[in-house]
Amino acid sequence: MTTVTSAHRQQLDELGYAVLPGYMPGALLRAARARVEELFEEEGPAAGGEFRQEPGARRLANLVDKGEVFRLIAGDEGVLELVSHVLSGGFKLSSLNARSANPHNESQQPLHADMGAVADALGYWVCNTVWMLDAFTADNGAIRVVPGSHLWGGLPQEAMSDPADTHPGEVLLTAPEGTVVVMNAHCWHGGTRNRTGRPRRALHSFYVRRDQPQQQYQKKLLRPATLAALDARMRLLLAVDDPLNDAVTAGREGRSGFLK
Repeated sequence: MTTVTSAHRQQLDELGYAVLPGYMPGALLRAARARVEELFEEEGPAAGGEFRQEPGARRLANLVDKGEVFRLIAGDEGVLELVSHVLSGGFKLSSLNARSANPHNESQQPLHADMGAVADALGYWVCNTVWMLDAFTADNGAIRVVPGSHLWGGLPQEAMSDPADTHPGEVLLTAPEGTVVVMNAHCWHGGTRNRTGRPRRALHSFYVRRDQPQQQYQKKLLRPATLAALDARMRLLLAVDDPLNDAVTAGREGRSGFLK
């Protein structure tokens, strides 16, 4: 398992992302992969409906409510240490989703910043983490990212005639299964085409600054049994007892950087 170091914090500062190869223990990886497939089977065509569905990909949403394995991932202390480096003024979970790029799929996400976010006077306010349930390769839908674009203070649609195009500075994030990527989500990024015969699966545990709305309103979505089982640390992370979160999120949840 990769240990978080000062080099990872430097990568976040300079590149906008840090890669943690082999971060997921084998048992956690297997459990997450199995539960994701169970949920895809159970939810069928409705999968992802609590948030957004996406052409060319299977999606799941509201995963904190759907298994202890997902709550372990959302609250992982090592990853949250890096999230806190990006969102140094305090943060909360915004959403925990799964995305599986379909086989033989020519759909490609446009470059985007999550929630269409641009850093403001208080600094950065979005940070995403990608938990690779499968290896990310050059052919199966790996994430493309433009290193350093979190420093530019703008969005790709403002600088590119078509954000679906290739950016001259973009790189592909390829890595083995079990890798975790922590990304300053102001960095321009997007999923690529899966030209293989197998799905490419990942979890996205997404965090926002505490004064910003959650993408998925955890207090509203979580079942009473799930809420009752949360310890104090997870209640704080999910902002379920936070009047500020209620004020900024109610009626404003659901925003995406590219999905309508």
